[in-house]
Amino acid sequence: MKVGVMRLPSLQLVSLMLVAAVLAAAEGVSAGGFVAPDEVELWRGGGGEEEDDIGVWEGGGGNDVVEEEEEVEAWGRGDGEEDEEWEEWEEEEEEKDFSMNWRSSQGRGRMPVNVETFGAVGDGVTDDTQAFLDAWNKSCSLSNAVFLVPSGRRYLVRAVRFRGPCQDNLIIQIGGTIVAPEEPKDWDPKNPKTWLYFSKLSGVRFQGDGVIDGSGSKWWASSCKINKTNVRPIRSLSLTVSSTMQRSSYGRSCGWVVQALTIDSSIGVRVKRLRLQNSQQIHFTVSRSDAVRVSEMQVLAPRDSPNTDGIHISESTNVVIQRSKIQTGDDCISIVNASANIKMKNIDCGPGHGISIGSLGKDNSTAVVTGIVLDTAVLRETTNGVRIKTWQGGSGFVRSVRFQNVRMLNVENPIIIDQFYCDSPTTCKNQTSAVKVSQVLYRNISGTSKTPRAMKFACSDTVPCNNIVLHNVNLRVENGTAVTFCNCAMGFDVGVVQPAADCLKSDSSRCSDGTKGGSQDEDRTSWVHTEL
Repeated sequence: MKVGVMRLPSLQLVSLMLVAAVLAAAEGVSAGGFVAPDEVELWRGGGGEEEDDIGVWEGGGGNDVVEEEEEVEAWGRGDGEEDEEWEEWEEEEEEKDFSMNWRSSQGRGRMPVNVETFGAVGDGVTDDTQAFLDAWNKSCSLSNAVFLVPSGRRYLVRAVRFRGPCQDNLIIQIGGTIVAPEEPKDWDPKNPKTWLYFSKLSGVRFQGDGVIDGSGSKWWASSCKINKTNVRPIRSLSLTVSSTMQRSSYGRSCGWVVQALTIDSSIGVRVKRLRLQNSQQIHFTVSRSDAVRVSEMQVLAPRDSPNTDGIHISESTNVVIQRSKIQTGDDCISIVNASANIKMKNIDCGPGHGISIGSLGKDNSTAVVTGIVLDTAVLRETTNGVRIKTWQGGSGFVRSVRFQNVRMLNVENPIIIDQFYCDSPTTCKNQTSAVKVSQVLYRNISGTSKTPRAMKFACSDTVPCNNIVLHNVNLRVENGTAVTFCNCAMGFDVGVVQPAADCLKSDSSRCSDGTKGGSQDEDRTSWVHTEL
């Protein structure tokens, strides 16, 4: 099955030399196993990190507002094509949706493999792990098979690995509830970091109205974000699409951190209509995979449950998330290193920490994230809105990002770039290197901010943010006046922008001479963002 590639809007004013540089960079990334240059059409708004990229976007910084508006329109062209791609994909999904009812006449030829046939009891007490594994091995070996978890029952399943590759057209039909062991001390030491782990799948569909329940309450209680005396490093994920464990970017937690559902090193996977709840930590991670489509997903965890990200994307390309509702104690969606061409549409987020790119650059690491689009979202009572977060000391870049048609409802930090991120119980030391952030467009963002600082661009003194564009932004505070804060942020605004963003600069050279813009009389400790 050939999977269509999402095409991101391209800037029309870029030179051929710059295009060649971008493609050369893309080819370099491809050599690392991420995405080939002929599979991705990057935004052509300045692929390099040189300061004269600003000239491509702003005509050298001296153009008037009319010219800037024309550039934004050029940048935004292609939206109609994108809408057509969404419609084509949705039509494709409807055509193939007969598999949702595999018992129908259209589903003839399907081979159901019921976990109860292999001994699963489904009383929520008996260990059904081996029955699930035996059923998997059988269904994986058959073409047109349905791995069936019947509705109306609770299946206790311990940490287990479901490995591919499998025969063609496998459907994983989850009708009942799959629950994890409640006690962290009972966790299988052979699989300390994963719960339901799937790897090396191609064209597999996860579907059904069932529930994946991580039984996370005792894990949360042992987290050092709750229990300050418990400081062992750990990590946990609920639904993960990944082939190997990633380095944790969540600071220090306590006890083992478990990924609840993992789909790893896979291509062309579809996940539809599942409910994930009460994960030990991250609910659903897509890692080292390509062409994954997630729709009508529901994620639910208490607002005070630590590190319970909803959907986490790492080292993946061409991922689509749409029509999903996420309520968690951490990021609704987080996108980290080596991810490209990620599109999110019709997302309902909150409570939680918002929609984040990062964190990136921890422990002086290199990060590359490009081609990210969020289109149409509501964020409710979240601690952040749309966020980019990087640690000091990192390297690499985040670029070609678009947040548009987003409604904020009483959000603490509606728009934030934070290059001084420090999720640590101790103060992070100042470092000069940083992950470069550029080519970020905020368009049609509106609503209410819980705090006066509605927009914050806390960028590195030595590696400033550039090509930050605000296009029709309207954020207000219920009781007070909304403001914008900038530190070494270069860009411009177009249309109606409230609060005003006069602190966006057109010349990054002033950053190194001590003139940084924004509220420069403030102590940095008043605006550095931490989460512990």
